[in-house]
Formats: sequence, structure tokens, C-alpha cells
Amino acid sequence: MRVSSNTVSDGIVRQIQQLSSQQAKLQTQVGTGLRISQPEDDPAAVGRVLNLQSERRQLTQFGNNATRALELSQASASGLQGIKKISDRAGELATLGTGAIGASAMAGYGAEAGQLVEQALQSANTRFNGDYIYAGSKLDSPPFVATRDANGQITSVTYAGDATQTSIPVSEASNVTPGTDGATNSGIADFINHLITLRDSLNSGSTTGVTAVQPALTTSEDMLVSTIADNGGVQTRIEASQSQQTDRTTSLDTLISSETDADLPSTIVKLTQTQTAYQAALQSAANIMKLSLMDYLK
Repeated sequence: MRVSSNTVSDGIVRQIQQLSSQQAKLQTQVGTGLRISQPEDDPAAVGRVLNLQSERRQLTQFGNNATRALELSQASASGLQGIKKISDRAGELATLGTGAIGASAMAGYGAEAGQLVEQALQSANTRFNGDYIYAGSKLDSPPFVATRDANGQITSVTYAGDATQTSIPVSEASNVTPGTDGATNSGIADFINHLITLRDSLNSGSTTGVTAVQPALTTSEDMLVSTIADNGGVQTRIEASQSQQTDRTTSLDTLISSETDADLPSTIVKLTQTQTAYQAALQSAANIMKLSLMDYLK
């Protein structure tokens, strides 16, 4: 049977082109370590990878949210602990102020209480990353506003923030509120006003006034302790969420890798085989192309 020389040539060219294309693909896989470089390499796997990568990006965003929430919660806790220390000292001064002490000692305690008032106001107006922590959603203005007398002494403090708590999503089904609520913020203002009453009572030498303000100071102390405990619970939730996200991210990375990474030992063997076949095809083509028309006619 006679075979057209064009048919033979076309077949050889197609075979060489296929082997060349396969060789280039395998070389890319070995060089990059990836078995998928184009969607057509494995359409089904590409679809799965896109879904996994979408979930991975979502987890990354949740991770960023959790980091931000933890930073806010830690900053809030730090400020509350500072106010708690002021409250502890205020309780000590109140106890001292009800004892049998002289007028000069009372005045000295009153001066210290005055410094505690200033310190408490400063702590209450703490900022983190440019935002006021204890302001609700009014982050750009001081939440605690002081009224001062002609001598610059604080006479009262009011809360100018709102009751909104920022809610931050840390997973598909979980949000956290790392800041304090409106009741706590108003309670901080009340505490500072109780401090002012303590200061004034000590300055005037009124043991009756000091005794009268002690229950209010105790109530403020209890509020601060409860809020600090709640804050600790929020931090625990955030850290648990971060741990879960880390585990999920690792699992997703493993799944993506299993879909996209090349099996290098197997790929190298295939590349060697393809290169051998390619060289053999070239040699065969060279030999066949030497045949003359008379060789085919025979």
C-alpha cells in the first residue's frame, strides 16, 4: 500500500509538535513546582482552587479583624486597669479621711485626691490609634468633658459619647465587641464625679462628706472590676478565634497545595520520557525525510 509523503510528513510534524508542547508543559511544572499554570490544564481543579482561595481570603480578613479587635480590647483593658488603680487609692484616701486626723493631713489627702481627679480624666480620655476608646461611636472627640472653676480645678465631668458598641466579625458566625458599653462609660464619669466629691470633702475637712461618698466609690470599684473581667472574657474569645483561624488556614493551604503542586519525582520521570521520545521523533523525521519519491514508489 502506498502512503502519501504529505500524510507521513504531516503525521510526523503533529507528533513532534505534541511532544514539544508536552515537554514545555512538564518543564514549566518542574521549574515552578506547580502542575497547573493555565485553567485548561485541569478545569475542575481550577474551580476547586478558586473556591478554596476565596475562603482563604475571607479567613485572612477575619484574622485582620481579630487582630484589630484584640488590640482594641487590650488598650481598653489597660486604661480600665489604670482607672482601677486610681479607684483603689481613692478608697484608701476615703478610709484615711474618716479617721482621727488633723486639718493639715486632710488637706494633704485632698490635694492628692485632686491629682487623682486629673489623672482619672486623662485615663478616661485615652486614645488608641487616633480614636478615643471610651466614646462609643464618637471616636473623634473627647468623651469626658470637664467643667472647671476660675482656678482651673475640675468641678464636674460629663460623658459626651454615646452608647454604641463597635461590633467586629471574627468568623462567619461570631462578632465581638472589644470596647466598653455606654453604661460603663457613664459609670466612669460617675466615678470621676465621686472623686471630686471626695476631694472637696477632704479639702473642707468634712469627715461626714467623706463617709457619705464611700458607698458610691465602692459601687464604682465594683463596676470597674466587673468590666475588666468581661474584657478578659472578650480577649479569650478573640484568641480562641485566632487559633481556629490559624488551623483552618493551614488546612486550606494544604488543600490548595494538593490541587496545584506538581508531584516532582513523577513529573521529572515524565519529562525525561518525553524528552527521549521527542529526540527519537526528531531522529525518525530526519531519516524519513531523506527518503526520495522513488523510495515511496517502490
